[in-house]
Amino acid sequence: MMNCIIRIAVPADEDQIRALFLEMLRTICGTEQVEGYPDGYLDRFWAGGEDRIYVAEDGGVVAFLSVEVHDDHGKYLYLDDFSVTAACRGQGIGSALIRAAEAYAAEVHAAAVLLHVDKTNRSAMRLYERSGYSVYRDDGHRYLMKKDIDANPGGGL
Repeated sequence: MMNCIIRIAVPADEDQIRALFLEMLRTICGTEQVEGYPDGYLDRFWAGGEDRIYVAEDGGVVAFLSVEVHDDHGKYLYLDDFSVTAACRGQGIGSALIRAAEAYAAEVHAAAVLLHVDKTNRSAMRLYERSGYSVYRDDGHRYLMKKDIDANPGGGL
């Protein structure tokens, strides 16, 4: 995994996160004509709430994963935007970011982690399946995948 450090993003990472988001969209859409986050979109991640972004840093941010905490019909984490720069793919960075999010899910006592994946994104599907996710629902052009989390691994209450 190179010499990456996985950490929670800070506002100073915003420009690099925005660039990675555009790279992800260009890859998924197959075109340079994509639009990034609107102004202010990432502010909620810096507001001190439960939502956060994890980044992988190796002389700069090379990957990110945004994590949203939801508490409707039970507490769960939703993994939203996820991008590893092309030069760093296949090195375990994405798996490390997923593990960080899953550790956070246990920390906030979330019962599961959910994410969407485009049905044509075979490499992402393999990554998620290797990480223990399975298809929970077919949402048309994408799947909602789910992994149950042991939010109380040490037992107790």
